[in-house]
Amino acid sequence: MLHDAFHHLFVNFGNKTELYMDTSNILYALLLTAFAGLSTGIGSAIAFLARSTNTKLLTVSLGFSAGVMIYISFVEIFAEAKESFIGNFGDFYGTLYTISGFFGGMLLIALIDKFIPTIENPHEMHSIEEMQGKNPKDSARYKKLYRMGILTALAVAIHNFPEGIATFMTALNDPTVGIAIAIAIAIHNIPEGIAVSVPIYYATGNRKKAFLYSFLSGLAEPVGAVLAYLLLFPFLTTGNSQIVFASTMAAVAGIMVFISLDELLPSAEEYGEHHWGIYGLIGGMVVMAVSLLLLN
Repeated sequence: MLHDAFHHLFVNFGNKTELYMDTSNILYALLLTAFAGLSTGIGSAIAFLARSTNTKLLTVSLGFSAGVMIYISFVEIFAEAKESFIGNFGDFYGTLYTISGFFGGMLLIALIDKFIPTIENPHEMHSIEEMQGKNPKDSARYKKLYRMGILTALAVAIHNFPEGIATFMTALNDPTVGIAIAIAIAIHNIPEGIAVSVPIYYATGNRKKAFLYSFLSGLAEPVGAVLAYLLLFPFLTTGNSQIVFASTMAAVAGIMVFISLDELLPSAEEYGEHHWGIYGLIGGMVVMAVSLLLLN
């Protein structure tokens, strides 16, 4: 099975479970995170190559991503964090600490959203049609759009930071689940790439510059992964490694549920295909349920 093809994060030595920080595990998790983050470049490429926006496909894709992330968060990640906490602190306090970590993750990303002005919000939808008929000679008339594009790229980078931590830590804990999360985040990042590219291209008439800013905004995810590893590694190699990891995973579950409810589903709604978004949501849950059943 795919799950057995990778090293397990936990290795038992007698009655003690120690965190086994295998280099291949870390590299694998980092590569998955980079793939997810740099998918903003895919969105930019689609903006330049496609003739029109396929709203139905985007809506289904965003709903699918939300379904994958919500299902995994509650069924796999939250449950695993809770089991670990209960094993260390008992039913009441174990559940309390899991809930605290879950809502703590939500609070973290909610605060990030709070400090990003609405006008530069990366989830403001842009369509490929906006780029049609653009005359590069009119660039001087679009300085405000250029500023908006730069700030959108910055906003995407800030949003991608906790997403990078979530993808990395999930992949480190369970490579199979990590693949699903990376794909879901990647799909989520495609319209963000379009959101960065469209205003910058409008402002400059320069496709390369628009693609570059879109691509670079996704680098925040692997950067977030590296920082998460550097910050958590000293704690993950101590006797409290299980508690630290359980806290992180509970927070990751909260982050992903928040992203799904606050970003993915509203974005699908903005493309005007409400029912297709729900079909995608259910489809994502079904696919994840079947995948976990077959791979575990």
